[in-house]
Amino acid sequence: MEVILLERISKLGQMGETVKVRDGFARNYLLPLGKALRANEGNKKRFEAERATLEARNLERKSEAQQVAGVLDGKTFVIVRAAGETGQLYGSVAARDIVEALAAEGFNIARNQVELNTPIKAIGLHSVTMHLHSEVEISVQVNVARSAEEAERQAKGESLTSADAIYGVDEDALRPEDFFDPEADRDGDEE
Repeated sequence: MEVILLERISKLGQMGETVKVRDGFARNYLLPLGKALRANEGNKKRFEAERATLEARNLERKSEAQQVAGVLDGKTFVIVRAAGETGQLYGSVAARDIVEALAAEGFNIARNQVELNTPIKAIGLHSVTMHLHSEVEISVQVNVARSAEEAERQAKGESLTSADAIYGVDEDALRPEDFFDPEADRDGDEE
């Protein structure tokens, strides 16, 4: 199916271009969301008549997205989750969780604007790309940790995926004498 794009769509084309897309993509995504019109003579004339309005609206959305991007770009957000000693999360951090963390900081971002191909399944610092507008893309840092204290340690560059980093003790260096007092009386009698 051929459609006329009403806005720039990445990997597809610019506003005003006539492109050929699969029927299902057009019927289920582009046409219902108002991102395109079917390419016929009536719609071509309608697009040309509304072109200035569409370009002004697109420019306004882009400037709003750039303002949000200026504040949001490069920020770090902390998400606390339960994890094992190896750093493997018991659950995962999905786009929904990132949107909730942003909302807690006062940013209103939609879940479909967060580009997260697979959920985050380990503690650490993760870079997440966000598409605020078809022409505005930013990156934020997500700090997934077991606690706020661990998040601070991770932010300083410390790795928390081993037992000695978590507990502050090198378990391989422990000896039996560290657990037992060799001077203690074995039979319980004091002489």
